[in-house]
Amino acid sequence: MNLLQICSLTACFISLSGTLLAAEPARPNVLFIAIDDLNDWVGFLDGHPQAKTPNMDRLAAKGIVFSNAHCQAPICNPSRVSLLTGTMPSTTGIYLLGPTDFRKACPLLKDAKATPTLPEHFAANGYHTIGGGKIYHASTSRDTFQEYGPRGGNGAFPKQKLSYPDGVKLWDWGKFPARDEDQGDHGVATWAVEELAEPRAEPFFMAVGFFRPHVPLYASKKWWNIVGANDDIRLPRVLSSDNDDIGDFARKLTWSGLAPRHDWMIEHNQWKPAVHAYLACVSFVDHQVGRVLDALDASPHADNTIVVLWSDHGWALGEKQRWAKRGLWEAETRVPLIITGPNIKSGRRCEQPAGLIDIYPTLADLCGLSKPSHLEGRSLMPQLQDVNTERPPVITTFFENNHAVRSRRWRYIRYSTGDEELYDHNSDPHEWHNLAGRPEHRHVIKELSQHLPTINVKTAPGSSGLGNRDEDRELFGDVK
Repeated sequence: MNLLQICSLTACFISLSGTLLAAEPARPNVLFIAIDDLNDWVGFLDGHPQAKTPNMDRLAAKGIVFSNAHCQAPICNPSRVSLLTGTMPSTTGIYLLGPTDFRKACPLLKDAKATPTLPEHFAANGYHTIGGGKIYHASTSRDTFQEYGPRGGNGAFPKQKLSYPDGVKLWDWGKFPARDEDQGDHGVATWAVEELAEPRAEPFFMAVGFFRPHVPLYASKKWWNIVGANDDIRLPRVLSSDNDDIGDFARKLTWSGLAPRHDWMIEHNQWKPAVHAYLACVSFVDHQVGRVLDALDASPHADNTIVVLWSDHGWALGEKQRWAKRGLWEAETRVPLIITGPNIKSGRRCEQPAGLIDIYPTLADLCGLSKPSHLEGRSLMPQLQDVNTERPPVITTFFENNHAVRSRRWRYIRYSTGDEELYDHNSDPHEWHNLAGRPEHRHVIKELSQHLPTINVKTAPGSSGLGNRDEDRELFGDVK
């Protein structure tokens, strides 16, 4: 072979190699959308007949809905720490609204290199990480992203509270403000739209966090009108004797000192207005989600981006005669969870139990990344391939050694006092009838109790954030 032939073959080899390299698919981007305090009152979960969420519904139609998804803690901080670190609250001791600096508070998470958060793991693997709005519970953890945009949050407040004159500033509802632009979420969506329009040489992990429908339940007039008239609002179904078969500790543990009492709502004719306000806020935040999705569709990243949409926990609006969160029942643990993206089949629904803690390992698998050894969640890849692949129950924890175990059919709750609750979702989807005391169901409790956490660490130092009422001090010690 002469020199000319060798050069010709070399050129062909280089050309072929370049073609093969160019044909190799780029790593997918990730659009990570968080919504605060959103329960199952969305169209694709049928949680409320008057919920209007066309944008989240169209996202759901493009991928897979995990219709039996649950948070790992029914309040913001521990839920978000669990998702973003891939660890259970019972393993870290992060149970309450503080501490927000989990690196200092939890020995297990002290070493960021050994226990990277979800965005840190993506950054270590060549992704550009961008965040905006509410992703962690507090801004102290925003430095786990390479870039961070607007914080978002509530936005404007009226000069005086509109509907609930008592209590803290956040607990209120009504038509406010006049313009969506005065809400923090509008600014977050605008920032995300601008970021998605940017061409990027490296794959990105973009987290977009929305504040609504967190209290105060403020939404402009057009979102109230979309929901309908106050008199036509349908209220959650409630059984007056619902709490008669649960223990006193459960009632104390789950009663929020900041939220209004259900009796107050009824006495002051505010149940319908508050439900109306929540639905209006859901429609408002759905519109912001739609703006972001439209920007993705119009961007150069449309065909190579995984989208995950989730909420940090549910929200009670009268169920079990209570309001807000921190309960271990369905209304407060069930959350929307949607995953779409390249090679994910559309229009599917998985009824197997899933947890927010499973998002971290799932995204690692979808993007071809290794999984850190500290992760306690289970990847949802088998269900992305076949929605009928069985999964073990999912666990939700509130404070030390109080756990709910949710399987496809059952919810089993065991409190630190030994009190138990058992609900059969095949016959009792509202969880009105506690079956734990019936001998014929002891085998169910025995089976479900095997999934309870074996590690239940003490509350992390500096824990706080539940209010100053006497019952909280009795239950949680010296918390603020």
